[in-house]
Amino acid sequence: MFYLKKVIFLSLFLILFLFIWFSCEEPATTSPTTTTTIFKGKVNYVPNGVVYSSYYDQTEKILYIGGDFTFIGNNCGCGVPLKLNDGKPVLNLLNMPKANNTIQCAVPDGSGGWYIGGSFTKIGSETRNRIARINSDGSLHPWDPSADNTVYTIAISGSTVYVGGSFTNIGGQPRNRIAAIDSTTGSATNWNPNANNTVYTLAISGSTIYVGGAFTTIGGETRNRIAALDIITGSATFWNPDVNDIIRVIVTSGATVYVGGSFTDIGGQTRNRIAAIDSTTGKATNWNPNANSSIYALAISGSTIYAGGDFTSIGGETRNRIAAIDAISGTSTSWDPNANSTVYALAISGSTVYVGGSFTNIGGQPRMAIAAIDASSGTSTSWAPNASRAVYALAISGSTIYAGGDFTGINAEERRCIASIDVTTGKITSWKPNANNTVRAIVKSGSTVYVGGSFTNIGGQPRNRIAAIDSTTGSATNWDPNADNDVYTLAISGSTIYAGGEFANIGGDARICIAAINLSDGKATSWAPNIVGAVYTLEISDSTLYVGGDFLDINGQTRNRIASFNLSDGSLKDWNPNANTTVASLAVSGSTIYVGGYFTNIGGQPRNGIAAIDSTTGKATNWNPNANSAVYTLAISGSTIYAGGDFTSIGGETRNKIAALDITTGNATPWNPDANNGTGFFVYRIIKSDATVYACGAFSNIGGNSTNCIAALDATTGLLNK
Repeated sequence: MFYLKKVIFLSLFLILFLFIWFSCEEPATTSPTTTTTIFKGKVNYVPNGVVYSSYYDQTEKILYIGGDFTFIGNNCGCGVPLKLNDGKPVLNLLNMPKANNTIQCAVPDGSGGWYIGGSFTKIGSETRNRIARINSDGSLHPWDPSADNTVYTIAISGSTVYVGGSFTNIGGQPRNRIAAIDSTTGSATNWNPNANNTVYTLAISGSTIYVGGAFTTIGGETRNRIAALDIITGSATFWNPDVNDIIRVIVTSGATVYVGGSFTDIGGQTRNRIAAIDSTTGKATNWNPNANSSIYALAISGSTIYAGGDFTSIGGETRNRIAAIDAISGTSTSWDPNANSTVYALAISGSTVYVGGSFTNIGGQPRMAIAAIDASSGTSTSWAPNASRAVYALAISGSTIYAGGDFTGINAEERRCIASIDVTTGKITSWKPNANNTVRAIVKSGSTVYVGGSFTNIGGQPRNRIAAIDSTTGSATNWDPNADNDVYTLAISGSTIYAGGEFANIGGDARICIAAINLSDGKATSWAPNIVGAVYTLEISDSTLYVGGDFLDINGQTRNRIASFNLSDGSLKDWNPNANTTVASLAVSGSTIYVGGYFTNIGGQPRNGIAAIDSTTGKATNWNPNANSAVYTLAISGSTIYAGGDFTSIGGETRNKIAALDITTGNATPWNPDANNGTGFFVYRIIKSDATVYACGAFSNIGGNSTNCIAALDATTGLLNK
């Protein structure tokens, strides 16, 4: 009995113990899972011009950019298929492979897609040299003839793709400026008319291919800028209108060949830039609209010839760059869309004329580079895709129109020289200060964005080269230091903003190239170093202001392009690295000052474009990435230094314009976004935040894809964040 009671007691005790134990533990099903998510910013909207400056607001996740742009649009590369009904992109632009350079021409492929030509070298991440085929779903077709120079025109006949341009090799064969390409294999056929100069336009009529351009021999004969070729043999026929200047466009209708260009004599007659040629005799007909400047585009609809170009008079009437001309009389009809700049492309669908060019107003409405015009009234319809730059090619296939040009953004919105992007969504914000000239420097303090540059009006107010902009409204505040010349760089410390540039007066006082300005009232402080030469970069670290530029003297003391000041009393420090030419960028890490620029000697050592300087001695350390050209920007993150500029080699590796360097060895890391290589492409500004590297400059391809002048790059892979 006692034993039984003892067993019961112990059992109850064990149950109580287990109850208490599990009550103290959180059930596994309710245990929180700790997941670290690193924010990756993205930039899906791109400007139509260079970005020189940027500032990232970590809290708001807003990227501010400044430069020379006028519009920002959804990144689409240089070509995009659009819906005819509403002008919206047919495809998801995030995943659409994008052309990295200009598209000059486009024609339907007969299967819902397009053949395109231009000066591009990549479509998405794939190499396509100047000619490609785009499938109806927006994907890239394997077809790859690979031209060695620009393709300006394409025409299709059966299974053959006829191509004209400035190339000398295409489809794997030497072909001078004109060729026939097999639509399946991409190989050049035996057809070889061999033009001695550029071919700009092709038009097929039956067994004849009409060719226009700048050539003087083609198809084995002397033919000045226009010819008819046999579609089988490639030989020139007897047809010879003999024109005195470039032919840009040819279209055919029955027995008539309509031509446009910059000529003044054709087919034996004086004809200014537009003419109708008899397809049998090669003689000019009586049709004579007489344009006063170049014709780039022609399209036929019934008894009407639509013309686009640079002209302001045609068909006996004032018509600005676009007109409708009677096919019998050659006089302009009453149709008058009145474009404010050049028209390069025309396409007709039903009662609508689609127009591409460099205009910003047409048909009585603001329309950026692309528009749909009512064929009866001449007014713009509601269709408004708004390309960020010029449209050179339009091709209709079913319910879709393909637009190509040198634009990189579609559905563009006006943002003049300054804008902000929400990097969570990748889209531009509504913030719109609109400067009237270049913005070169941006910093932020609280709810105010301070900017410097070449502008004289910003945020709706006259402000000379320096201003404070409300970060919510985009309006300029009352703060007005009023610089008399360009401001290139800004840095904030406490209640003071430091400005560098080429000014001689700012904040109401004489201040040469550098000044300290009160954030409270915009007045210059008493600090007046008197620097002789431009200041391009400022960097503040603890109690020191570091300065770089093109100066040679500060307060009568020699300081070649780099110097430092005590912030406490404004005195010039003895520190003197002595660069032998321009210092463009500075970054500080501990006791080391990293410097970028054009120099080849600094800190007493040969250092090409980039160096590390001891903050005490002013001597160059052993760190030596040795860039082969200028470094414009530096950004430090942990053990990595990001560099951008004009270089193609740095840290012992090939790196085009952007690289990541080991802060200890100076060697380039594997990170390699590979921006455009070539003249005119640069990276001007880099910001590293979280898992993203924001790069700005003058490029059209970086991170393995097309993006114009701004990119959000994965800090691990170097690829574009989408």
